[in-house]
Parts: sequence; structure tokens; C-alpha cells
Amino acid sequence: MLQAYERFDHTHSEIADSITLDQDTRKKARIKGITDAGLDIGIFMERGHPLLVGEVLKTECGLFIEIKGANEPVATCTATDWLTFCKVCYHLGNRHTSLQIGELWVRFKPDYVLEELAEKYGLTVDHTPTIFEPENGAYAKGSGGHAHSHGDGHGHSHDH
Repeated sequence: MLQAYERFDHTHSEIADSITLDQDTRKKARIKGITDAGLDIGIFMERGHPLLVGEVLKTECGLFIEIKGANEPVATCTATDWLTFCKVCYHLGNRHTSLQIGELWVRFKPDYVLEELAEKYGLTVDHTPTIFEPENGAYAKGSGGHAHSHGDGHGHSHDH
């Protein structure tokens, strides 16, 4: 079984395989799964830091495995103006639910109460399954930057 303990936001090496995971699985610190090429893998990460789509794991044997997002049931609510959109995001945020926010759209796991709230404000609700990548939170460790190593023993960080 492959075992991965390290994560990078990108790599300068060749990606050997990938693993496709839904959002609930990406939140776990310990994951037992099967890569997209059919290899058994154990993923062991720091608690409280979900895996992100596009991140790369490095296995003990040196293979790089890319994290991919699985399509899953979601409600994507679209607004036609910014003021209404902001009001809906405010009310959804007050309910402490995981949200993915785009330009005039907000996405969350299906919930009829939240969907009714969005419809009350005139947003359209679409239930097409897609990858769910909610915000990690304003106080998440490492927010706004990333770190990686070039294998030369000199890791460094970037802020964006």
C-alpha cells in the first residue's frame, strides 16, 4: 500500500497518479482509498487541514499523487445582482454552513431550508452535481500562502 504523509500545492516533478475524493473525504486526516489507477493508498495528514483539489501528495516511495474532486450533490444558487447576492451570503454565513462562493453564485450541500432562503431572495437553484470546494475559513492555518520543497532541503513559502 502506498503511504502519503507530505502535501504540496504543486510539484516540479511528474504526477504519477491521482485520487478522486468528495469534500467530506477530503476533510479527513486519515484516508484509506484507491488511486484512479487502482493502487491502494493510505493518506495521513495533519488534522484540521482539508486536502484541496489540485494539491499533490508525495508517497514514501517518492510518487506524486494529485488530489481531484469528485462530482457530488450540491445546490448552486445564482443571483442577478450584487446586493441581493451579498444579503444571501450574509444569511447563509450566519447559519455556519460550508459555502463555496463564486461570482454571483453560492454553492452548498443540498438543504431545503437554505434553498428556500435563496429562492426567497430571487436566486435560482440548480442541483447539477459538481465538485464542492467550500471556503476553508478566515482563520485557517496558512491562509493566503503556501509552502513547498524543491527536494534540496530548502523549503520556502509564498504569499499571494
